[in-house]
Amino acid sequence: MTYMSVHHYVLILLVGLISVIVSYIWNGCLLQPASVDTADRPNAQSPTCAYGKASFILPGMKSCHPLLDCRQIRENVTIKDTFGQGAVKLVRRGVWQNHQVAVNTLKNSSYIEDFSHGLHMLRQLPPTVNVTQLVGVCELDHIFVTEFHPLGSADQLESVLQREDLRRLDTLAVRFSLCEQYVKILHSLHTLPEGARVMCDSNFLEKTLSQFLLRDDLSLALNDVDALPLVDRTHGHLVKCGHRELFGEFVAPEQLWPYEDREFSDAEMPGYDEKVDIWKVPDVCEAFLNGVEGGAKIRLQLLSAHLQCKSDKPSDRLSALELLKAYESVREKLKLT
Repeated sequence: MTYMSVHHYVLILLVGLISVIVSYIWNGCLLQPASVDTADRPNAQSPTCAYGKASFILPGMKSCHPLLDCRQIRENVTIKDTFGQGAVKLVRRGVWQNHQVAVNTLKNSSYIEDFSHGLHMLRQLPPTVNVTQLVGVCELDHIFVTEFHPLGSADQLESVLQREDLRRLDTLAVRFSLCEQYVKILHSLHTLPEGARVMCDSNFLEKTLSQFLLRDDLSLALNDVDALPLVDRTHGHLVKCGHRELFGEFVAPEQLWPYEDREFSDAEMPGYDEKVDIWKVPDVCEAFLNGVEGGAKIRLQLLSAHLQCKSDKPSDRLSALELLKAYESVREKLKLT
């Protein structure tokens, strides 16, 4: 593993260790698992329709409704304000029959393939991936409608938890649950019948967190699926996240240009697999645990697994399933249920 990435990660762990030792000395006893009010633990279950991706059900609805078509979107969805945009699409808040929805519109025709890929993923990904709910599609107008989540994306977690009505959810159990949900989504993406899909639109921490929306119960919904290339081991196909050179400690070592003696060339850049997602897990989980009381205990419990995630050699990293088992063990040990 690179010196800087190890140094940065171990420094965080040392700070957590010092906090635990100080607490031990101060209290004169071993740290005990924090008590958790199970009423404050988010419930990731939400109503679903039995008809696959052909229908939807929003909070407050009593039954499923077929996906909205072009006419229904044009006539019955009222566009409100813009609340998000990227290179591929513009996202605006809309209202359909008193329900808030998110209206996703192609922003730049140069990215029509990415836009279409994202829509295809929303239609094809199974419920196990926990992807945001599709509400309507109008391919003629390059528009699709999804469920609206007013809490926004996971990169806004700290400000969300400062809200008076949500401060009770700022607990170790809730934050660790976000770590688990994130890895569960990765596991689902990595074990699809057609092969493993890699979260390529995740080259730095804030961008990765922005790919997920926070439901009202603080459970995660994968929202941005424009860049999920497929690792097809049957035919020996690996992936590359874009055609430009990547930099920084957040991306996995195999995503960096490996040849110091010559300039970057996309044609010569080696491919890689889903283990690049595993490299990023410790940083994402650290962001979820940031500042919470008792976080140092979890960091120490996760030390071995997270260091293995940071192995330079991809094959030495844990799989998402192995990491989930490590998380489950920690949750049970600290009684975070």
